[in-house]
Amino acid sequence: MCAFYLPHIYKGVSSDRRGTCELSEYYKSFLEMSAKSFSVVTVAAVLIFFLKTPVSMQAPLNGSKWSYIGPDGEKAWPKKYPFCGGIFQSPIDFHKDILQYDSNLLPLEFIGYNVSSTDQFTLINNGHSVKMYLLPTMYIRSLPFEYTASQLHLHWGNRNKSEGSEHTVSGKHFAAELHIVHYNSEKYPDVTAAMDKADGLAVLAILFEIGPFNPSYEKIFRHFRNVKYKDQMVQVPGFNIQELLPERLDEYYRYEGSLTTPPCYPSVLWTVFRHPVKISHEQLLALETAMYCTESDDPEPLEMVDNFRKVQEFHERLVFISFREGFVVSVVIACVLGVLIILAVAFCLLKRKSCKKEGKDNRRVIYKPGTHKEEDYISKL
Repeated sequence: MCAFYLPHIYKGVSSDRRGTCELSEYYKSFLEMSAKSFSVVTVAAVLIFFLKTPVSMQAPLNGSKWSYIGPDGEKAWPKKYPFCGGIFQSPIDFHKDILQYDSNLLPLEFIGYNVSSTDQFTLINNGHSVKMYLLPTMYIRSLPFEYTASQLHLHWGNRNKSEGSEHTVSGKHFAAELHIVHYNSEKYPDVTAAMDKADGLAVLAILFEIGPFNPSYEKIFRHFRNVKYKDQMVQVPGFNIQELLPERLDEYYRYEGSLTTPPCYPSVLWTVFRHPVKISHEQLLALETAMYCTESDDPEPLEMVDNFRKVQEFHERLVFISFREGFVVSVVIACVLGVLIILAVAFCLLKRKSCKKEGKDNRRVIYKPGTHKEEDYISKL
């Protein structure tokens, strides 16, 4: 709706949208002048003319006008979405130089994640990913605020290069990545109001690697054929969303970052679980080949592949971890060295004891001259 007679409403409105509103105001003013200057017939004719004449102005830019490749690809994001070229951007690479152990990081508490099969999730192809809307009865605790679930979505590579995770560990990409998005429901009424606030969002990230068939993920993956093209959607029966998480929920990376898609607001408290979940090669292939970015009637369908953002620079920030990096390895090495030292000491003690015993035995030998042999020799002569 245009802000007629409310100039302050234009604050934060794009120039294209503002121009459309100003043009509409111009039309209205023109008609008011016409009503005073011309007859009713003339005004009616002018009105019909304007209704039939299209407005030759560019449509306002919306959230769908971006992609991962091409002229609207990642390099062009900052031109249309300034935050994408700003600070606190995600994803990042987790390497030892930026990791710091924090003993105050507790396992997350999940409330309402076990959803009855009588309830329904909505799965949709939005042209950038496949997204499933979650129920408002789902939320997480053990964070600075209580965060209510909003949606989950996936990022992946392609059939020839299954390295589609957004976050990396020591430069290593994983096969794919799942994000479960929550908003700060203690301070904001919905995810739209929260998404541009510094404390607005909390996202859980789960990394994928190839392994055995995963029946929990199949509850989503088997519906991909129904959301093959953009804007298609399907209902998914409820299930326990916590099944999608790794077994070790107490080990994770925690840092402050951003949305990984435009508008890239730096509003996300990230929790990236340390241990990946496993899905089969066939399941990953279904994810990489099932969907298109384009609508069903598009003459040039575009496969939905490589929908992950490149790793961003991490300026003077720390990633807090809930586990001691290399702790298990250190313990194993220490135990092995300890055993070797004990064995070495024991060997030395045994050898020393053996040497002492041998010395005592030698001291007990008494020398006796061989008199009998000498007498026998003389008698023979």
